[in-house]
Amino acid sequence: MANAHLFSPNFTPITSAHPINHFNFYPPPVRLSLPRHGEKRDFSLLAVASTSLSPVNVGYLKREFSGHGVSFVEIGESCVLGMGLENGSTANLMLPSGMITSYKAPMWHGSTLEVLHTWVSEGEQGQAVVRGGVYPCFKCSSDGAVPWSPSSWALRDVRGSPRNFIQVELISGDSDDLIEVTYIVTLQPELLSSELVISNLKSLPLQLVGSVMTHLTVSTPDATYAVGLEGSNYFSRPPFISDFSIVPPKFSQEKRPVSRQLSGNTALGRLLSSGRTGEREDREMEEELEGEENANYAQLTEKMSRVYTSAPRRFTIVDRGRRNSVIVGREGFDEMYMFSPGSKYEWYSKYAYICTGASAVLKPIIVDPKDVWSGGQYLHNPNL
Repeated sequence: MANAHLFSPNFTPITSAHPINHFNFYPPPVRLSLPRHGEKRDFSLLAVASTSLSPVNVGYLKREFSGHGVSFVEIGESCVLGMGLENGSTANLMLPSGMITSYKAPMWHGSTLEVLHTWVSEGEQGQAVVRGGVYPCFKCSSDGAVPWSPSSWALRDVRGSPRNFIQVELISGDSDDLIEVTYIVTLQPELLSSELVISNLKSLPLQLVGSVMTHLTVSTPDATYAVGLEGSNYFSRPPFISDFSIVPPKFSQEKRPVSRQLSGNTALGRLLSSGRTGEREDREMEEELEGEENANYAQLTEKMSRVYTSAPRRFTIVDRGRRNSVIVGREGFDEMYMFSPGSKYEWYSKYAYICTGASAVLKPIIVDPKDVWSGGQYLHNPNL
């Protein structure tokens, strides 16, 4: 087997020998130009509509953005934007939520494998509720103002081609047009990246707290290892909770019975990813503890929720059960979040995943007035 060494206890992740510079992997995105003093930002009509959680106009998206290797499928009041490259790499992005629900990467054995973990449940009104995947989850605040978080995204541009890369640009802004956030998702033959560009048009500094949350599907945490974090300092913290989080109920207790499940043969289940049921998250967690990672090949059997404050810019997740690995990297963020539900759950189940993400929790990011900040995360596929 060509890549059997990836699953050896002596495996060393790709690091200094072949450094990965995220922002040089594809042509730089179109940057936002700050308005002159007193000039008001002119959002597109589509962007303005998205902030009010209006249904996505799929007909308009098809007319305006089709081509470049993307497709659009309407599901209720939402839309699934599909991206596909000639080498077999694919990704699905939901609008207006901005959640990446699927990333299928080519493997050394010739087929593709799903990298992300999502779960579809039935909501109180009978609607489908999707959790997991990759999504930006953060809060913007400044002195004397009500905190704001982007919750709805509008499609502003699509670039690239199926041969080289596909880049999707989303936009969101607060009601006063003083915070503008661009979310850029790029699919390349061996990489999927998520980049945030935040423009502070206020006269006061802007504080950012949050993370780019990523749910990586695994056979079970017991067969999964984090490679390259030895010597990294961390703080144990309660799991991050959002509308898209997947966290076991009573995180410190035994699993509860699952609720009614949706059929995996539905159109939604096929388009989004695997998974079916939803349970109420619980915020309980043991008190904060400080520690240092003492293993370079750390098995993720036990439940954990940590914020690493000195982790390397990239590390590797190896799943021996599925015989694959993924390199997780970040730019612009000093911290890294890691959550494991532990291995008391069934293999390939709702809780068979590892959640990680570039984060700013213990140390918020400060964006000066009239300034722009950018940062992001990438998933690199080394299995070809």
